[in-house]
Amino acid sequence: MSAEHPGRLRFGAMGTATRLAFPQGTVFGEPWIHLGSHCIIAEQVTLTAGLMPDLDLGPDPILRIGDGVVLGRGSHVIADTTVTIGSDCYFGPYVYVTSTNHSYDDPHEPIGKQWPRMEPVSIGSGCWIGTGAVILPGARIGRNVVVAAGAVVRGVVPDHAVVAGAPARVVRRWTPADGWQPPLRTPAPVPIPEGVTPEQLLALSELDDESAARLAELDVES
Repeated sequence: MSAEHPGRLRFGAMGTATRLAFPQGTVFGEPWIHLGSHCIIAEQVTLTAGLMPDLDLGPDPILRIGDGVVLGRGSHVIADTTVTIGSDCYFGPYVYVTSTNHSYDDPHEPIGKQWPRMEPVSIGSGCWIGTGAVILPGARIGRNVVVAAGAVVRGVVPDHAVVAGAPARVVRRWTPADGWQPPLRTPAPVPIPEGVTPEQLLALSELDDESAARLAELDVES
C-alpha cells in the first residue's frame, strides 16, 4: 500500500515512497493521520486517530508521523489525542504508543467503564524505540533517544539519552561537555567511505592480517 496505490485507506497525507505492508492491523481515522515520505509501516501495525471510527476530529491531524519512520511488526500507535513522531525514528516490533489510559478514580466503578485520561505524546526525531517498549500518555521524548526493549516511558526524556526499565529512567546520556556518560563500552562503528564499491569491500574482507597491517601502514604514510 502506498500513496500511488492507497487501496481502501484514505490518509490525510501520505508522502512519496511510503509503504504499508500487508496485512495491516486496525486502522481508522485515516483523514486525521498524516504519514511522511519514505516511511515503512510493517505488517499488523495498528494506527488509529480518535476514540472510535467515524468521528469528526476537526481540521487538524491527530497522528503525525515524520519522514523516514519505520514502525516494526505488530506495533500500535493509538492517537485518541495528538501523537507526533519525528522523522527518522526506528521502532522495533510490538511497540505500543498511546495518548490514552484508563482511569481508576472511582473505586466502586469498573475501571473499564471510567472515562479515560488523555495527554498528547511526542517523540523527537532520530529515536530508536526497542522491541516491546510502551510509551504512555504525556510522554515527551527528545531527539536521538534510545528506549530500551520493554521500557515503560512516561514524562519527559531529554535529548541524546538512553532510557530503560519500568518505569523508564535515564541510564546513559550525552552532553557536549562530557560526551557519553557512563562511557560507551564498545567503539563506534567506522562508516564506509563514500565511493567504496561492494567489490572493494569484499577484497578488503579477504585480506590476511599481514596484508591488512601493510595497507594500514600505507594509509598512514600517505
